[in-house]
Amino acid sequence: MQQHIWDAETARRYDTPGTGMFAPEVVEPAVEYLARLAGAGRALEFAVGTGRVAVPLAARGVAVSGIELSPAMVEQLRGKADETAVPVVLGDMATALAPGEYTLVYLVYNTISNLLTQDEQVACFRNAARHLTPGGRFVVELGVPELRALPPGRTATVFQSDAGYIGLDTYDLLNQRLVSHHFRFDGTRQAELFRSHHRYIWPAELDLMARLAGFELECRHADWSGAPFTSESPSHVSVYRIPPAR
Repeated sequence: MQQHIWDAETARRYDTPGTGMFAPEVVEPAVEYLARLAGAGRALEFAVGTGRVAVPLAARGVAVSGIELSPAMVEQLRGKADETAVPVVLGDMATALAPGEYTLVYLVYNTISNLLTQDEQVACFRNAARHLTPGGRFVVELGVPELRALPPGRTATVFQSDAGYIGLDTYDLLNQRLVSHHFRFDGTRQAELFRSHHRYIWPAELDLMARLAGFELECRHADWSGAPFTSESPSHVSVYRIPPAR
């Protein structure tokens, strides 16, 4: 994991209440979906961050814990929920252990791609399985690589262009890596750049990682509303399940 980029400055700027990934239309369907899967059981969020999903999920009555690599992100989370409401273990989501057992582990908003090797990503699945009771579920939200958008000879694609913001991804096709570049600017000559490195994963590869960890694919949707996943879907929500004990 890339702990150095999730520093205090990034943590302070991460939350955008009411907009972007924090918009109600983005957060509420995810919380509803996860609350339904958790039922009366306990939930564990890998890379819990500042609590974008964990805090409202806990407010729904679900017992939520988290694992988070960045102390700065946890400090930001603590401004919304204390250790009693959302307990957090500091550590890498591929190896850190949270106490107890869970019926649901979840990993949202492309965060599994922050693990930059296939071995680390497989270890993440195995760590999820380690925390789950028989019949428990691991939910992964992940984008589909936009390689079809790359013209011949080009290695970059713009994924968002708004007033004051441009986002683009540069791809390393040989090593299955991408770098997301986030440019923010105003009317001056100055611009701010934030970059994050990722290893992209195709759905079929993700399914194989799950099988190596003892999971079965239960379902895959295009989004948190449950829309069908198709060849045109830009992202997916995949639900993997540990087979129930017999």
